Amino acid sequence: MPVVAADRIQLQQVLINLLVNASEAMRDVPAERRRLVIRGTPDRIEDRDWAVVTKRPPRMGEPVPVQLTAYCLQGTTRRDRLVREGIVAADPKLFPLGRYVELYIGRKYHGRFLVDDTGSRIRDGILDIWTPSCRDATRFGRQRGTAVLVPRPRGAHRDTLLTGRLGDPATR
Repeated sequence: MPVVAADRIQLQQVLINLLVNASEAMRDVPAERRRLVIRGTPDRIEDRDWAVVTKRPPRMGEPVPVQLTAYCLQGTTRRDRLVREGIVAADPKLFPLGRYVELYIGRKYHGRFLVDDTGSRIRDGILDIWTPSCRDATRFGRQRGTAVLVPRPRGAHRDTLLTGRLGDPATR
């Protein structure tokens, strides 16, 4: 998305107008079905904090700021497959199940992961990386990163698609 210079007060007014219009548009919707979602992603431009409001899931190739956590549960994923290295749990409204993401922490590439699971605490821009070791999951903690939706390469064997795992990518 291109950087656009704008007056802060005018942007606040635009946002307020959007909220008012959205709430008025939902007036005839039963109260229990009303829902207004506003998503934003932090961005840094010229050493100032900014927020970019997004209303849709990311497009292929579009970098998305995320928070990364790790989990070590055994069993099956949301798609009824065994948990294994190379999968992440994500909010399917943002990262649809069955899609692939490439993850970066800072400028370090951590591999390609299959979005194959969800979780009750996995909302918006949180991705939870599966690892076989609970100790590694605890040590990983919560880190800021970037996720990029990528297409599945044509003709690629299924086992070659998943390259992501916890740990320093330089040690692989």
